[in-house]
Amino acid sequence: MPKLFVTGATGYIGGDALYAIAHAHPDYEITCLVRNSDKGATVAAEYPSIKLVYGDLDNADLLEAEAKKADIVLNFASADHESALHAIIKGMASHDTTYRQCFLIQTSGTGILLMDDMKTDTYGEDSKNVYDDLEGVSKVTSLPDDAPHRGADKIVLAAGAEHSDKIQTAIVCPPTIYGEGRGPDNKRSHQLPELTRCTLEKGHGIQVLAGKTLWSNVHVHDLSGLYLKLVENAAVGGSLAEWPGKPAVWGTEGYYFCENGEHVWGEVSGWVAAEAHKQGFIQSDEVKSVSAKEAGELTPFGFGMWGANSRSRAKRAREVLDWKPSGSPLKDEVKSAVEWESRKLGIKPGHAKVAAGDA
Repeated sequence: MPKLFVTGATGYIGGDALYAIAHAHPDYEITCLVRNSDKGATVAAEYPSIKLVYGDLDNADLLEAEAKKADIVLNFASADHESALHAIIKGMASHDTTYRQCFLIQTSGTGILLMDDMKTDTYGEDSKNVYDDLEGVSKVTSLPDDAPHRGADKIVLAAGAEHSDKIQTAIVCPPTIYGEGRGPDNKRSHQLPELTRCTLEKGHGIQVLAGKTLWSNVHVHDLSGLYLKLVENAAVGGSLAEWPGKPAVWGTEGYYFCENGEHVWGEVSGWVAAEAHKQGFIQSDEVKSVSAKEAGELTPFGFGMWGANSRSRAKRAREVLDWKPSGSPLKDEVKSAVEWESRKLGIKPGHAKVAAGDA
């Protein structure tokens, strides 16, 4: 059975992917990197057979040693920690590949596609620029060096090229992720919850300028389904990679978007405001525009994650791995997002009337 080394197992993406992999294949030998005993306890409580090693992404020697022992490495912990990737790749390059290659699955993010708007300082407007990972994969793998996540992506792509005899690589690049995670610790996504939190705190909906920006989206369970597909393919030696006429699974073209549709952020703002009003947390369902600067003050990088466009198409996963997303749409998650964020903020239904002095 394959040996897996996993970073970021207590995070939102990594935790849910670990759930999918461990439940589908309880026979896999899995080692997880955790920062401390508290984090380790949350993993051990749900997965007593998983081995834990303690450290973080700055522990290069530990990462190298564990990567050297693994057949498959999944990095969920950071899309940008370049020194950690160098350590992981160094360990994998010294892996005993007498019988088979080893596989690196890196998590990136479609924030890498925001550069078109960021370079022109254009926020709140729509875009017709849509990236795909099949016919247009070369455009994605050659984005400008100053694009978000690009530095880490380049390290992984280079490893797949330079060590192709030992290491096969894949980069998973998710967009807006939503839905409650099934991991042992963090079960909260980011973009929709943060928009909901800001709406509840401000007392009205918010959108960046005209609110026309588009992002692709995917349910976290579907994202984990893609990671599972890749792990299962790696576990049998990446057998699909050499099918004549088929697109590559791994290597310099092994780049995977992961989406099941897209949304307009201004419309999402309206859904959130309407639901928050319906539940009695804000006085009306009004949505107000904020500048890109103001969005960045509401939450880190808010100007980009709500105000710039990130449009992708997950063609490779569907065609090569027969990935079939089936999660509920983003709009269906708004009600639970409002309930969740209101609990975190400690506010109860009827808050709008109290705040207005009507109760």
